[in-house]
Amino acid sequence: MPTILGQNQYGKAENRVVKITRDGATHHIKDLNVSVALSGDMEEVHYSGSNANVLPTDTTKNTVFAFAKEHGIESAEQFGIHLARHFVTSQEPIQRARIRIEEYAWERIETSDANSRFIGADDVKHSFVRKGQETRVSQITYDGEKWEVISGLKDLTVMNSTNSEFWGYVKDKYTTLQEAYDRILATSVSGRWRFNWTDDEQKMPHWEKSYEQVKKHMLHAFAETYSLSLQQTMYQMGSRIINNRSEIDEVRFSLPNKHHFLVDLEPFGLKNDNEVYFAADRPYGLIEATILRDGCEARIPVDMTNL
Repeated sequence: MPTILGQNQYGKAENRVVKITRDGATHHIKDLNVSVALSGDMEEVHYSGSNANVLPTDTTKNTVFAFAKEHGIESAEQFGIHLARHFVTSQEPIQRARIRIEEYAWERIETSDANSRFIGADDVKHSFVRKGQETRVSQITYDGEKWEVISGLKDLTVMNSTNSEFWGYVKDKYTTLQEAYDRILATSVSGRWRFNWTDDEQKMPHWEKSYEQVKKHMLHAFAETYSLSLQQTMYQMGSRIINNRSEIDEVRFSLPNKHHFLVDLEPFGLKNDNEVYFAADRPYGLIEATILRDGCEARIPVDMTNL
């Protein structure tokens, strides 16, 4: 045979599942986009077309929805762990499962006392508005023995309107950028972090608390770093996470520099004292790096966060 089969996987991508938990009159929402990828003893289906070892992708879809009912959705990570364990342990040909999840956050709509009385309710606890800050992401991989959990977020847009400079850089004949000693620093954060929880004998992290704490430390570092470069700020963001969260060994960021250029108002007889900017969406600088706990190896794939 002149060719052989290389890496392969299959599954059902982007299963949108919304789970409503009804705690009396108070409701809670978990809104996930779940993608399942399975691999293992699948050579024959590629070589001869035999489906003897193939669990239909429609079945993986049904499993996602059934598990939302049977197990609930405590967190994206916990839900992914339930799914990955099920596929690997229930189907002998399947040796590895990778579950990728995007989570879309909602927050409760607070209503006025007057409106609540008007509609005949003491308190409204079933109305929500979609949060627009970021999308939470997670990837859970299981091979029957070891776990790898990588969590993160994307599209978290942040800005410092001062306390940022950029100067002292290399200049050649093509350099036109002027040095800046007071500039806007803005980016849309795409970040991933890898947990050091790898087997069932270890104590499992509190996934929801961990996410909130990581985001807090990330934002505090962004706000509190007097920045001489986006690279410096990014490193501080990753370092703050690792130094404060013992369950995390690796952080990877991809940060586009959302450039804001001062508008020349002199033709109109106006002085622009760092007040009016043009926000350019492209092209943009793209700054990426992995920050590691000392003694640990990088395992987050580079292509999980970059273009």
